[in-house]
Amino acid sequence: MSIVQALFLGALQGVTEFLPVSSSGHLALMKYFMDLEDVPILFDVILHVATLFVVIWVFRARVGRLFLALGHLITGKRNEEDNQNLHLILIILAATLVTGVLGLFLEGLDVGRFPRAVAALLVVTGLILLGAKRFSGNVDYEGIKLRHGLFTGFAQGLGVLPGISRSGITISAALASGMNRESAGEFSFLISLPAIAGALLLELRDVGSLLATVPPSSLIAGFLSAFIVGMASLVLLLRLIRRGKLYYFSFYLIPAGILGFILL
Repeated sequence: MSIVQALFLGALQGVTEFLPVSSSGHLALMKYFMDLEDVPILFDVILHVATLFVVIWVFRARVGRLFLALGHLITGKRNEEDNQNLHLILIILAATLVTGVLGLFLEGLDVGRFPRAVAALLVVTGLILLGAKRFSGNVDYEGIKLRHGLFTGFAQGLGVLPGISRSGITISAALASGMNRESAGEFSFLISLPAIAGALLLELRDVGSLLATVPPSSLIAGFLSAFIVGMASLVLLLRLIRRGKLYYFSFYLIPAGILGFILL
């Protein structure tokens, strides 16, 4: 893989990880067209880690409060605000558990080997976004319950399928469960943090084969590209969520998926 290819794939990851158009689906299709199908999945995971750092930075205030609550729990200095944050941590962990169980099962299907299936799932994502236009609840973090986490975590598990947008399906699920737009958007990315970290740990065994196909310079270029482009994409997405405009992306996904299904 050349530096130019890595820069392109990193930028593609940065855009598609946050905008609800499926990063894994676009990466799978572009690696197919660029004849890079032998690149280990660990490369994709590392690009996801770049966007994970974007999430940590953009939501640093919330992430900081969660870690502060854990620190207060350990030191015995817990207060009322800590109780709410610890409750949120438990819900995030419950969502992560559901994601992990379902994700491990679905990853075994290896859908990425079938470009037409990936294209068809892009259409599914578009239909999900159209359906989500109908939902907008009023539940924020003060009213969040286990059912919100489990439902959104299940949706995130489906997001491992290339062509299903993780951000799109989790935001849609959170909205459908009754969460308001701002909380749904933030919660979608909070539950991505342990999921991405777990995926990295699972794929580290392929680091040798990754370095055999992707030079360190290309790996660094892809990582930086994903981080920079991802930062701009997440800021844009949060604005669209607040305005209830996620369904706009269905006008791209559905035609693109149909075209891909016909051509591949």
